[in-house]
Amino acid sequence: MPARYFYGWNVVGATFVMALFTFGLGFYGLTVYVATLQRLHGWSAAAVSAPVTVYYVAGALLTMVVGSVYERFGPRLVVVGGSVAMTIGLIALGVVTRPWQLYPAFLVMALGWGSMSGAAINIILAPWWERRRGLAVSIAFNGATLGGVIVAPLLIPLIAALGFSRALVAAPVASFVVVIAAATIAMRRGPDTLGLGPDGAPARFPLASRRVATACGSRGDALATWRFWSVSAPFALGLAAQVGVLTHLVGLVGPTLGPAGAARALGATTAMALIGRLLTGFVVDRIDRRVVASATLLVQMLGVALLATAPSAAAVYAGCVLFGLGVGNLTTLPGLILAVEWPRERFAALVGLAVGINQLTFAFGPFLVGFIRDRAGSYPLALGACMALQAAAATMILLRPRLPRPSEPPPP
Repeated sequence: MPARYFYGWNVVGATFVMALFTFGLGFYGLTVYVATLQRLHGWSAAAVSAPVTVYYVAGALLTMVVGSVYERFGPRLVVVGGSVAMTIGLIALGVVTRPWQLYPAFLVMALGWGSMSGAAINIILAPWWERRRGLAVSIAFNGATLGGVIVAPLLIPLIAALGFSRALVAAPVASFVVVIAAATIAMRRGPDTLGLGPDGAPARFPLASRRVATACGSRGDALATWRFWSVSAPFALGLAAQVGVLTHLVGLVGPTLGPAGAARALGATTAMALIGRLLTGFVVDRIDRRVVASATLLVQMLGVALLATAPSAAAVYAGCVLFGLGVGNLTTLPGLILAVEWPRERFAALVGLAVGINQLTFAFGPFLVGFIRDRAGSYPLALGACMALQAAAATMILLRPRLPRPSEPPPP
């Protein structure tokens, strides 16, 4: 008898669409907005960059508590509200005339970013998947990567054709109408609303019991344990290095490859992020996820080492390929590890907390790389600092806590 189609794949598709436009306009698009605002108004880099840091910090703080918001209101309402906030913030960004006006525009955008970024992807999919969660999450997160490949680059010709203000009306309105439609049609609280369990299996317990169970434990309990920090801290360090390298990648490889080659290198890095996450998604449900995370960081270190030495153009491209293989996985793996090491009913709160900590940390990655580069006069020392962070993260993720045996009560 052929296997019955599982509705969870509809949720994966809707989450993919959400990630495509949220990351395309709310993450990768930032470099376009910053450059355009500087060109149009003659504002300094600091005047435009400081509100972006506020944006990331505000989004991270919201991410830390977004699990409770999803539990209370459900994914449909939260995604619709986040889409409206992101749209309003982007429209406001297109009409600012003074640097201070960037702050309220980015803060409104942060409501959308914090409620629809990495933690949200994990939270929406967690009730639907257990056995094949790695594959489902990897597919959804590839929407985020494609946002950098498709959505953000299209902003440049759109702004040239319509102007900045009109483009920042057309792009978010069109994009988030699609997101709202996908959320309204496909997103449900979980498979128990259909009388099913994760992966389409028979339901294990009623919906009411699951909602009561989510009340147990607190974020403070988790913050007091190595069990939580052994996941959150390594990825915070690894992502700080990763975002620092990504932000400076064009300036780093430009002297060796030239402008056209730098564009190709950036494209190769993004493409490999897509491939690396998808390949990992097919195997991560069958092997130790902490080992996968450590190996990912070590592969990235090898790529950064090639970029630091840059003996030839071929070596630079090889460095971008190796570095890119891990770019997607470092955002996917924290939730996958938490999912197997913590009780299911605590996942939404803890993944939001971990992703929020990671975002707070990686917000300072670009500054760290830029500061060391300015002091040293070149990038190798800054890349060496990134490699040190990656080495520490690759080691720390393997220092796993002792998990309770089935006969033991779980930690608080």
